[in-house]
This record gives sequence, C-alpha cells and structure tokens, in this order.
Amino acid sequence: MSRSQKNDNFIDKTFTILADVLVKIFPTSEDAKKAFTYYREGMAAQAEGEYAQALECYYNALQLEEDVIDRSYIIYNIGLIYASNGEDEQALEYYHQALTLHPRLVQALNNIAVIYHKQGMALKDEQLLQKAATYWRKAIQLAPGQYLEAQNWLKNMI
Repeated sequence: MSRSQKNDNFIDKTFTILADVLVKIFPTSEDAKKAFTYYREGMAAQAEGEYAQALECYYNALQLEEDVIDRSYIIYNIGLIYASNGEDEQALEYYHQALTLHPRLVQALNNIAVIYHKQGMALKDEQLLQKAATYWRKAIQLAPGQYLEAQNWLKNMI
C-alpha cells in the first residue's frame, strides 16, 4: 500500500484521489507524472516526520522534474527537512538554490531570514542580523500582509 493510501484524514484522502485523477488525465509527460507522484509521496512522508523517506522521494522527483518552478519547490522542501533537523547550513544551501530557480519564492526568503536572525542573535553578529533584515525586506515586499513579526522586528531594528 502506498503512503498516500495510508492517510486517515478525509482532506488528505480527497486530495490524493483528486491528484491521482489529475495525474492520469493531465496532458503531460510520463516523467512529469512520476515526478509529481514522488513529490506528493515526499510531502506525505515529510508530514509524518519520515525525513529520510521524504528526501529519497524529493531526490527522485528532482531527477525527473524539468519545470523550474516545480523544481524550486522540491528543493525548498529539502531545505525544510534540513532546517527541521537543525542543519541550518544545509538548509540555507537548499533555500538559496530554490531562490536561484524562483527568486519570488517568499517562503524561502523568510526561512533564510529566520536562520540568519537566529544565528545573529546567538552570536550577537550584526552582519547576520543585517542579512536577516535584507531577506525579510524582500519577503515583505513580495507578500506585504505576511510576516508581521518580521515587520515589527525591522521597525525596532532601525
């Protein structure tokens, strides 16, 4: 039984059924369909805390996915896994890769800022805090209604 069939949540089941139907009828290449399936399996594994399985699925998806935006989200999710495991430097590498492919990926901008802020506060390093501010300003510019805590921090920083 695949991971997507194990979901007990009604919304997850509904999404899985809908995604399966779309993958079958959507006019796209077999590789793109397989990439999407790997990506979906990776998201399910990640949600369950099965990070090794999620990474395997994401890396498989990356081998098949050609769309730049889709690749950026896969890479971003890999960064999330590293960040959740406390591997900030690895997470930063993946977030930056995702931004290279998709410069308007607000979540990556925010997560980079969060890491730089955390490091800057721990080390009392003004340069890291300035980096955090730079990334948060970009994120807020792209998504003005989000990241209110960052907006408040930026106001107090000045």
